[in-house]
Amino acid sequence: MTGTTGVEAVGAKPDPRGADIAVGETGFLRPFNEAGVLTSADVQVARRLAALSDDAAADHVLLVAALAVRAVRTGSICVALDDVSALDPDPANPLPWPSVDAMVDALRKSALVVGGKLGPLRPLALAYSDGRPLVYLRKYFEQEWTIRQVIEARGSTRPEVDLVAAAAAIAAVFDRPGGEPGGQEHPAYDRQRAAAALAATSWTTVLVGGPGTGKTHTVARILAVLERIAAGPIRVGLCAPTGRAAAQLQASLNRQAAELGGQAQAARAQTVHAMLGIWRDGTVRHGPHNRLPYDVVVVDETSMLSVSAMSLLLAAVRPDTRLILVGDPHQLVSVEAGAVLSDLTDRARSSTAALPAGFADLAGLASSDFSDAEKIALADGVVTLRWGYRYGTAIGDVAEAVNAGNADRVLELIEADGAEHIELVAPEELDAIARDTVGWLTRLRTAGAAGDARATVTALDSYRILCAHRDGRYGVAGWSRTVDSWRDAPRRRGRWQVGDPLLVTSSDRRIGIYNGDTGVVIAADASDGPNDDVVVAFDKHGEIVRLHPSQLADAVPAAAMTIHRSQGSQFDVVTVVLPPAESALLTRELLYTAITRARRRVRIVGTAEWLRAAVDRRVARASGLGGAVTEFRGEEC
Repeated sequence: MTGTTGVEAVGAKPDPRGADIAVGETGFLRPFNEAGVLTSADVQVARRLAALSDDAAADHVLLVAALAVRAVRTGSICVALDDVSALDPDPANPLPWPSVDAMVDALRKSALVVGGKLGPLRPLALAYSDGRPLVYLRKYFEQEWTIRQVIEARGSTRPEVDLVAAAAAIAAVFDRPGGEPGGQEHPAYDRQRAAAALAATSWTTVLVGGPGTGKTHTVARILAVLERIAAGPIRVGLCAPTGRAAAQLQASLNRQAAELGGQAQAARAQTVHAMLGIWRDGTVRHGPHNRLPYDVVVVDETSMLSVSAMSLLLAAVRPDTRLILVGDPHQLVSVEAGAVLSDLTDRARSSTAALPAGFADLAGLASSDFSDAEKIALADGVVTLRWGYRYGTAIGDVAEAVNAGNADRVLELIEADGAEHIELVAPEELDAIARDTVGWLTRLRTAGAAGDARATVTALDSYRILCAHRDGRYGVAGWSRTVDSWRDAPRRRGRWQVGDPLLVTSSDRRIGIYNGDTGVVIAADASDGPNDDVVVAFDKHGEIVRLHPSQLADAVPAAAMTIHRSQGSQFDVVTVVLPPAESALLTRELLYTAITRARRRVRIVGTAEWLRAAVDRRVARASGLGGAVTEFRGEEC
């Protein structure tokens, strides 16, 4: 099971007069609500579930139901009953937590779990994983069950592959003069080749790695290998959780299509929702009774995919379709419930599957540097790329120490670097940051005033301020005000000025602009229209797109942006603003995501205490995907 408590850290105690207090709740749930463990919504949904099930639910059942609602609200798929007491905000004055046995006994008799007089409505699912009781809202239990069943079914068989043809295809793609990239002696070579061999001999491949480890580069070569094995064009579905990520995937693959001489990379990428045909009324075009028509489906940025989206996708993929899931399990996960990519990589560590027949020869494992643990994961379809091209060794070393949870090592590495690539800056020592920020904005304004779109968008990605929060002193709002105070000429309210960096917050597929795209305001020229004084320039994978500001459905200033928004982006220099140690958003995944946005240099604004808190705290999202789960159905499991 992933995480410990299955929920985020409890926030501040709510105001008794605030909306988080369930005014009508005077019973057993009241102290949990007043302590901030449960919100009004958690309490009211639990009460409503009991009413719909015609159940005079016991206090223990209502508490578990409310905790299950809270778990989903905070990103988990379920709640682990063994760990709920850890949510107590004040262990010195503990809340009246029931024992785990008492909660389980009440659940086993409850209509919310086994059904009641009104029929088979069972809004809660009680299950066991390694003997530990887990409780789900049934919708999420069924979604997790779908994921588990599809993954296990896909792993129980292997594609029929002509190993001679597969070896020839891999040799044609990988055994090029000088190798790709960096020749056959390059540290990444074995892992990329192994990924291609795994995709050739497995129905499901999970390709994971940090920023700049060559994931998309490897996907392009996997598709080229599969196309050669098929001896002709194959139908490829490319998708990602967001329109911006889908466009980046397609552009990256298209850049390499000519070199590899294949056609598969030219497939049109789209969002997962668009591929499945999910409409606003909740209906879905593709599912178990109308499968997707592709021979290969590639999902990029899988870490951002929720359990709901993943279950719909897996149900729609044909059993004889090769599925390639790509992402970084250490990055921030979906804003909705679930951490599916992380669960799948964790699950692979205890796999008992055997490596596919012929895989070792195709992958050249005799000369590889795969450990025994990695070979176990390979047998379950998971391959990890480790060699990073995108940022300096010092940043990469710190990122690895963050992932390892070694705060002492992180601080040691930062100090040893001597601020050449990465440094920790006290919150009150902002002079150097002000100089960098003003210098960046000045470059944007100068190039923008000259109407030089290419120079302006190139300068746009040279610097960025990244914050954990949207609001407050340590958030985007506070830092945007600080940046405005540093400007030689403060930005006027109500209109965009030349040199202003913008973040698009609403997608428009018609004009090819997506939520998360960034652009910069520049002076218009004659080609933009006689009435335009400014336009917004975007770099769309090497092509400059110029739009009037009125064409953007919604955009906000982008000198500072949230770390969540920065996923998938890279900047030469990054200033990372940490919130204080007590912030529930301050986690290892947040810090890792932030520092790996930088190509050359990172400044971390905060204290050693805040940095330690980030490294020591992981996102705790409970699920049962990591192992076997048995549901309680009214009899002994």
